[in-house]
Amino acid sequence: MPLTTLLPGDKVDGSQLPQSQKRRLGTGLTEDLSSDMVCAVAAGFLQVDQKRKTAQSGNSHTRYVPRAGDLVIAQVHHSSMDFFHLSLGPHTPQAILPQLAFEGATKKTRPQLKSNDLVYAKVTAAQKNMEVELSCVNPSTGKSEPDGLGPLNGGMVFDISTGLAARILKKEGVVVLEEVGEKLQGGFEVAVGKNGKVWVDCPEGGAKGIIAVGRCLQETDKATLTEKEQRKLVTRVINEMGLG
Repeated sequence: MPLTTLLPGDKVDGSQLPQSQKRRLGTGLTEDLSSDMVCAVAAGFLQVDQKRKTAQSGNSHTRYVPRAGDLVIAQVHHSSMDFFHLSLGPHTPQAILPQLAFEGATKKTRPQLKSNDLVYAKVTAAQKNMEVELSCVNPSTGKSEPDGLGPLNGGMVFDISTGLAARILKKEGVVVLEEVGEKLQGGFEVAVGKNGKVWVDCPEGGAKGIIAVGRCLQETDKATLTEKEQRKLVTRVINEMGLG
């Protein structure tokens, strides 16, 4: 079957999409609520997985388009009386995060975030012509878990493609982080944002450990490595950096 090529603004033939109320639209597609039509917001081929009831467009390096439910790593730009204003990426509109949208936060205990600080948050609203809204608590429980939402202190952030970020979050053919965790003494902490950012901290491995994780991620991304190749890459990087 020939691939369907989409450009931003193109409408998608409904017969090509999963016929289920539980279908999910991934990167590059959005639903126009006024017309009940699915439209492309990124150029690329239409990719449909009938088993998982998902559809998406674009390629692994497509621009991030916020969607409700996405986990993201955001950087504080500035704050106002009631909100933090954050950046999700160079080509994505700024987002707002209520200053009380943290677990247990009150006017006295809310985080005192400053410019360039990082937070791991969930997109709660992302509608056309409206500001993207974030939260650092699960709306149904008021807790930061199980996603570990909240300020990210220390560590480093690495840029990867939105495609690899999505695969890591879905655990689809990406074993590089698990492999590093098994080989790096003391392990590491990680937060993956669907906006193509990964935060890494290694309490025991220090800067060398952080850089090792970042190298493995970015080389996996650049070369589109298989699981076997990812395992070989991790072994090589750990040995080269003297962390074995």
